[in-house]
Amino acid sequence: MSWLPYALLSAFFAALTAILAKIGIKNVDSNLATAIRTVVILIFAWGIVFFQGTASKLGGISKFSLLFLVLSGVATGLSWLFYFRALQLGEAAQVSPVDKLSLVITIVLAAIILKEKVTLSIVLGALLMSAGAILVVLGK
Repeated sequence: MSWLPYALLSAFFAALTAILAKIGIKNVDSNLATAIRTVVILIFAWGIVFFQGTASKLGGISKFSLLFLVLSGVATGLSWLFYFRALQLGEAAQVSPVDKLSLVITIVLAAIILKEKVTLSIVLGALLMSAGAILVVLGK
């Protein structure tokens, strides 16, 4: 199966996350809200792992992979903490497009760190995403 349906579902649920979080974060400390969200994700993710029977593969993960998965987890946690604080202070329709500038940053980092090829269409798309985020922020 192609990656595209999964990416589209990811985008849909990320958008739904922003709306649900904005509603739920009212009068709640942003760090506490992030902690609650994290516990739900923790239970959900481990539930899937145990249901699929893949928990037994945990010991087979290399130290190298484990290190980068842990670092990814730290980056995710920091991203969520800052995202929830931004949602608490701003409007979801403005915060979310700025947060999605992570797409542009990912393209740059993938080219530098992973040596992924960056084509003209990728550069143009990244510029359009950046311009869109700027327009949304300035459009208030």
